[in-house]
Amino acid sequence: MADGLRFAFGTLTVLPVRVHRWDRAAARGGMLCAPAAGLVVGGCAAGLGLLLLLLADGGPLAAVASVAVPAALTRGLHLDGLADTADGLGSGKPAEDALRIMKQSDIGPFGVLTLVLVLLAQVAVLAQLYAGSWARGALAAVVSAVAARLALTLAARAGVPAARPEGLGAAVAGVVP
Repeated sequence: MADGLRFAFGTLTVLPVRVHRWDRAAARGGMLCAPAAGLVVGGCAAGLGLLLLLLADGGPLAAVASVAVPAALTRGLHLDGLADTADGLGSGKPAEDALRIMKQSDIGPFGVLTLVLVLLAQVAVLAQLYAGSWARGALAAVVSAVAARLALTLAARAGVPAARPEGLGAAVAGVVP
């Protein structure tokens, strides 16, 4: 369990957690503990959002903070993956070429457009929720972070192959029973 928590927090957040083991068993524990990392990330997002809601009395500012915190606490890993996926799928190329595009370090127009629209949508929804009720806004920030990491757990289950054998996903592909 401890190795799983270290793996989850050490790979999915910027929190100073040292990963002692990098093997399939630790990866399994890490993917099973990924929602716990989401709970901490979401709690931080909701906490800052509530603080700004209280101090600045503004839902939009709280919403921006609640969207920015997960990006900062995860090194933008989820945003990078979203942009890569959008660039690959948007290219209209065959699978092998799309994977090559996704692996490139730069971001293309599909990635930029997708990031802008997704982040704007997240801010708009959270601003609406915070405006209606501080509790709904905070709960949405937490639930979305946990749900995102739960999706990662589900994507690492047996039978779901990695896109590439040398990618980050290969370390966790198929580790969750």
